[in-house]
Amino acid sequence: KNGLQGCFEYSTDLFDASTIARLADHLTHLLEVIVTDPTGPVGELPMLGEAERHQLIHTFNDTATVYPAIQPDTQTLHQLFEVQVARTPDRVAVVFEGVSLSYAQLNAQANRLARHLRRLGVGPDALVGLCMERSAAMIVGLYGILKAGGAYVPLDPAYPAERLATIVEDAKLAVVLTQQHVSGQVPDVPGVRVFALDSEASVLEQYATTDLAHHTQPTNLAYVIYTSGSTGKPKGVGIEHQGIVNRLQWMQEAYPLTASDRVLQKTPFSFDVSVWEFFWPLLEGATLVVAKPGGHQDVTYLAELIDTQGITTLHFVPPMLEVFLNESPAGCGGSLRQVMCSGQALPLELQQRFFAQWDHVALHNLYGPTEASVDVTYWECRKDSPLSCVPIGRPIANIQIHILDDALNPVPVGVVGHLYIAGIGLARGYINRSELTAQTFIPNPFSAVPGARMYLSGDLARYLPDGTIEYLGRSDHQVKIRGLRIELGEIESTLTSQDAVRDVVVLAREDSAGDQRLVAYVVAHEGQEVPEAAQLRTILLQTLPEYMVPSYFVMLDQLPLTSNGKVDRKALPAPDLTPSDVVYVAPRTPTEEIMAGLWAELLKLDKVGIHDDFFALGGHS
Repeated sequence: KNGLQGCFEYSTDLFDASTIARLADHLTHLLEVIVTDPTGPVGELPMLGEAERHQLIHTFNDTATVYPAIQPDTQTLHQLFEVQVARTPDRVAVVFEGVSLSYAQLNAQANRLARHLRRLGVGPDALVGLCMERSAAMIVGLYGILKAGGAYVPLDPAYPAERLATIVEDAKLAVVLTQQHVSGQVPDVPGVRVFALDSEASVLEQYATTDLAHHTQPTNLAYVIYTSGSTGKPKGVGIEHQGIVNRLQWMQEAYPLTASDRVLQKTPFSFDVSVWEFFWPLLEGATLVVAKPGGHQDVTYLAELIDTQGITTLHFVPPMLEVFLNESPAGCGGSLRQVMCSGQALPLELQQRFFAQWDHVALHNLYGPTEASVDVTYWECRKDSPLSCVPIGRPIANIQIHILDDALNPVPVGVVGHLYIAGIGLARGYINRSELTAQTFIPNPFSAVPGARMYLSGDLARYLPDGTIEYLGRSDHQVKIRGLRIELGEIESTLTSQDAVRDVVVLAREDSAGDQRLVAYVVAHEGQEVPEAAQLRTILLQTLPEYMVPSYFVMLDQLPLTSNGKVDRKALPAPDLTPSDVVYVAPRTPTEEIMAGLWAELLKLDKVGIHDDFFALGGHS
């Protein structure tokens, strides 16, 4: 007669009143639905009322934005660059190792290259390899490929030859641009035309330096970046101009660059952060300062470059930011105005250390996969933030984020779910991998646009009450080490290709210093012996980049299993941080004592002998 009444008892240390009120609303809604339809399947009962569902799907994703700079004749990266060249032809565009290029000079060189590439058959959606070290010539190569109508495919000359050959063949490249001193790294694949920008520069002198007629559409590819693949084969992510142009227009609106800004390009070009480093400053009249090859790993060099070049804007992955804060000289970074951080979760403690050292610099935490044009959410870090974490923030312009359960239903605020991405930034898909594309880029049930898709990121997240998103890690076996995305399955597949290896599991584990390290657990076929760790490392380096080679190898008789027969990853033992097959020999000279002391301090070890291997002890580049 009087209905049902209930109350919640809860710890105010763990929950606030708004959270409990939402729980009460969910329970009430569930009870009402059950009464209305008592025969419905329990798994399909909606927990959300219409108001909360609308908030999650629409209000939190109210990101529609029109950018005035994007007109019918300025919808691609190179068109926007040409507009800036016309505005500031004599301004310095690129600085590399004491050599500068003005906007007009860069444009002229890129135009000549573009004409040559067109003569070689490059046009819209043609993929062109770029096997070069970081340099001013690399920038010319990037813009030349785009102006020809093609899309660039990074081929890092530091990668193993077998991996480069896999990319060249998978992408079906017909042309590869390179430099004479690294041309030997270009795979010898039949039908591929290799052109060295430096040693064959005279070939380009015959061409005009004026802008070319444009044949590229916003839906044509701008670049293809290959990422780690779970099957043992890297997969190429194809990004269209419309996606990356939207990303850069948003970035300029959020973090405006001016003519006085100097942006540092230090990210290896096979990783997507490099894309905004290459293009954003040169679409806005700023100066791009290019670090020397390998310089991105040298704190002393970077600190000097930042100060001598007056760098105002740069990017760090969190682990490198921590190293830089620890090792850079006091007073470094006086010119800095803003630092972008992405590639890995940003710890709260690191955020606070950043502000303690650089209280004059803005810190922006960004999140996004290669499959969605670099970044899709943003958060402005604040040293006085009351939050117990550093969120990844809210979706950028024209991007939508959906946090869903296994049945693709929105989860309530505060509940963990799978993070899906929708909007203009989505990749076309994986090059020549239609089945994988269909599995990962699925129809968007929340959009009225025909053919709209959303991307399953593999990340877990939840909404905070104000619509801010908190990142909670991976839901699969993909990890990030020092900001680099790694499919553990690719390493496992490579190891199991060895005749003696029966089973392999690769994990990312924290060492005593709190750093993530790759650990390979290896089981041999009965009666066979697996090669020693140093030999396994050498084998892996023939096909995998150095950052994908495990720091530790643990030999097991068998892998631990759960009750249902799956590998019990939690039961895998922690690796022995000291290699047992190396006899300890103490340092004998002052130099050896210094080196051993530095290694021991860096790797958190009690002692290091003169025969120990840095990488076998857990070191990395």
